[in-house]
Amino acid sequence: MRGYEVSKFFKLVVCAFALQTMPANAAAYPERPIRLIVPLAANGAMDTVARGLAIKLSEGLGQTVVVDNRGGGGGSVGAELVRFAAPDGYTIIMISASSVIHPLMYKADYDAVRDFAAVTQVTSQPYLVVVHPSIPVKTLNELIAYAKANPNKLNYASAGNGSLIHLTGELFKFVTGTEMTHIPYKGIGAAYPDLIGGQIQLTFGSIISALPQVRAGRLRALAVTGPKRAKPLPDVPSAAEVGVKGFVMTQWYGVQGPAKMPQAVIERLNSEIRKALDNPAVLSRLIDDGAEAQPGTPQQFHDHLIAERNKWAGVIKQAKIKGD
Repeated sequence: MRGYEVSKFFKLVVCAFALQTMPANAAAYPERPIRLIVPLAANGAMDTVARGLAIKLSEGLGQTVVVDNRGGGGGSVGAELVRFAAPDGYTIIMISASSVIHPLMYKADYDAVRDFAAVTQVTSQPYLVVVHPSIPVKTLNELIAYAKANPNKLNYASAGNGSLIHLTGELFKFVTGTEMTHIPYKGIGAAYPDLIGGQIQLTFGSIISALPQVRAGRLRALAVTGPKRAKPLPDVPSAAEVGVKGFVMTQWYGVQGPAKMPQAVIERLNSEIRKALDNPAVLSRLIDDGAEAQPGTPQQFHDHLIAERNKWAGVIKQAKIKGD
C-alpha cells in the first residue's frame, strides 16, 4: 500500500473510531459525581438556589451533584477554578449578573463569555424600587418628578461600589435624567437600618430582602425592575408598565462550564436542569424568593450573557465607575 494510501486509510480509521466512541461517551455521561461551584459564600441566595437545583440534578443525572462554595475575589476565585478545569462536564459553575460585571470592573484575566461554555439560564429575579415613607411619592413617576425637582437630595443605598444595585441606580439615573447620590454599604443588609431610619431615602433591593420591610410598612414599594410584575407583589407595577423606558434589569442565575465542553454534555446538563426547574417544589421556592425559573437553550443563554456584558459595560463607562 502506497504512503498516501496508508495515510488516507489511517485517517478513515481514526474518524470511524471517533464516530463510534463519541456517542457512547456522551450517553455514559455522567460516570462520577459532578462539582457545582458556587463562587460565593454559603447560605446566600445563590447558594440556596444551587443546593435546591443540585438535589434534583442528582436525581435526574443518576450521580451526586456536590455544591462547592469557592468565594473570594468577587467571584473570580470560583470562575478561575472552572476556567482551568477539564472541559468534561464534571466541574460546572453557577453564575449571576455580577459574574459578568466583575471582569469589567477589575480587568480580570478571563472573559465571562469567551472563556466558558453556556449551559442555561436558571432564574430571573427583578429588583424592587423602595423608598422611605417620609418621601412624598407613591409611584415611580412621582419619584422621578421629585428627584428632578430635588437634584442630588436623594441618597440611594447599594451593596457596594460596582455592585449590581449600584449599577442599577446609575442606569435609573441615565434613563430618567435624574441626579441622586450613591451611598455604598458592605452588603445591602447593612443599609437597611439607615433606610428604615430615613437617613437613606431609597434603594433597588432584591424582593426577598425588601419585602419584609414593605409588608411591615417601614418602606414603600414603587415598582419592580423586571419586564413584568412579580408574583409575590401582584399589586406593584413594573417600571416598563408605567412608561419608564429603558429601565429593565434583573438579577439572574445561570450555569456554565469550561470552554470547549462537549456539546453532547452541554445538552444533557441543559435538559436535566430544565426538568429540575419544572419541579413544583423548586418553582414554589423560587417564587418565595421573588424569582422565577428562566431556562432556555445554551445559545439563548450565550446571547443573554453578551447582551448583559454590553449593557453593564456601557453603564460603567458612562458613570465612570472604577473598582475599589
